[in-house]
Amino acid sequence: MANVFDLSTTAKRFRFIAVLEAFTWLGLLVGMAFKYIPEEGMVAGVKIFGPFHGAVFVIYILVALWTAKQLKWNLVTTFWALFASIPPFGTIVFEAWAARTGRLAELSKVNTAAADPALA
Repeated sequence: MANVFDLSTTAKRFRFIAVLEAFTWLGLLVGMAFKYIPEEGMVAGVKIFGPFHGAVFVIYILVALWTAKQLKWNLVTTFWALFASIPPFGTIVFEAWAARTGRLAELSKVNTAAADPALA
């Protein structure tokens, strides 16, 4: 498995922040469950993960815009990258789709022989 903390390229930085944003969503959801499900809920989880998720959310938006510029994404791809930050775990879904469809540079798994028959 590749080093998760390798942030040497734009695509790797985007992947890292997309996964981090999803994990902070999970932390916030768990914190909200502990706050609202029991009769006497704990608010510590929301107080911790709320601001942390908010900060990572803003960083994800900035990194997505930077990645869109650097990798020359069209407006539709950029829109979906930004929209993916709203539903829980949407950033992971978008990142997997972007890698599968060739939009994440060296992280993409596009078969070059199938993409260009002249190379086959």
